[in-house]
Amino acid sequence: MTQGAKGIIFIGDGMGGRPCPELDGQTTVEAANTPAMDRIAREGSCGLMDPISPGIPAGSDTSHMAILGYDPYKHYRGRGPFEAKGVGIEVRPGDVAFRCNFATVEGRDVIDRRAGRIKEGTDQLAAAIQEQVPQIEDVEIIFEPSVEHRAALVLRGPGLSHEITEVDPHDPDVPYLDSKPEEGAKDMAAAEKTARILNEFVKRCHEVLEDHPVNRERREKGEFPANIALPRGAGTAVDLQSLEARYGLHAAMIVEVDLVRGLGQYLNMDVIKVEGATGGQDTDELAIAKAVVAALEDHDFVLANIKAPDLGGHDGNAQMKIEAIEKVDRALGHLLESLDWDNTTIMITADHCTPCSIMDHSGDAVPIAFFGNGTRPDDVERFGERACATGIIGHPRGMEIMDILLNMMGRAEKFGA
Repeated sequence: MTQGAKGIIFIGDGMGGRPCPELDGQTTVEAANTPAMDRIAREGSCGLMDPISPGIPAGSDTSHMAILGYDPYKHYRGRGPFEAKGVGIEVRPGDVAFRCNFATVEGRDVIDRRAGRIKEGTDQLAAAIQEQVPQIEDVEIIFEPSVEHRAALVLRGPGLSHEITEVDPHDPDVPYLDSKPEEGAKDMAAAEKTARILNEFVKRCHEVLEDHPVNRERREKGEFPANIALPRGAGTAVDLQSLEARYGLHAAMIVEVDLVRGLGQYLNMDVIKVEGATGGQDTDELAIAKAVVAALEDHDFVLANIKAPDLGGHDGNAQMKIEAIEKVDRALGHLLESLDWDNTTIMITADHCTPCSIMDHSGDAVPIAFFGNGTRPDDVERFGERACATGIIGHPRGMEIMDILLNMMGRAEKFGA
């Protein structure tokens, strides 16, 4: 076994699923045309993985933390800090950060949580919010757009708390919520203040955005206006050991959403942005693959993520998800053709299941396959939920993946004499 091989974790976001009646009982992975994934499974080592633990639906942030070996039960402080870090906002001690959706409302009723998956104009909407709502009481408002309908909000001021309920109801056709202190909040006065500030922010956002030129144009085109920002995932600053200090790997991250980019920045990974990597169904998967190949020239390890499969799952659109999974496969095909697999090990997986049947994350296990240096082939012939269940890797949790990968890379440290 070659010592010091390079390593890759390649994630199809939300790629796992459940059997679909419209696919004759196949999952979307099983129904997709995936020659590259099938080769990796056929010539490599396979299994099923619980990203967090059995039956626990994982978020993209907590699953990536676990897969990189950081226990989310110990280190997770909410989605907000990762989203904020990913868009370039430094979250300081005492700040409260949120992930936000630009959404469409009529009165208080949420019509579309993603404003028709708005792709353009959010920078103008965010600038209007920042200009017209710079402060509420003695709290500074910091608001920046992210990818598509996403954005980040940071509240900065004295006496704040993250122990508040969410404004985003997570469902359409229902009213958005008023934030309130969580039951048992450690500092009830701080939680009451933070909830009050957040509710005022949402109200003023709606006032700023309702008649904004971007939204007037969207209405004229028959598109959903992005006329409110709905915060969720309140969190505070996190302190994580760098990935290089933890594993001795000079590491890079190539992902499409700021939520995961923020985690990479907290881990002091080199976060590489790729032109054409949109985070949507139109993403340039070959540009992402080429960026992985380039990053391995001067990095020991790369984590890459393609977001598109998750979108089809959330939309309940099996064909859309299949097309996205086939995008992931084309990216993997480029890697198979371009890298020296005597000196490289890859693990492919999903960060969680997003079944079309429930249109949200589920706690089902996801297929995994390792290929290249240090792997031992098993009897699995193709990549998929049922096929990989019989593989040699068995049924690990996300927290065990880096140990398995490091062993195959020839970089694991011996335990004991």
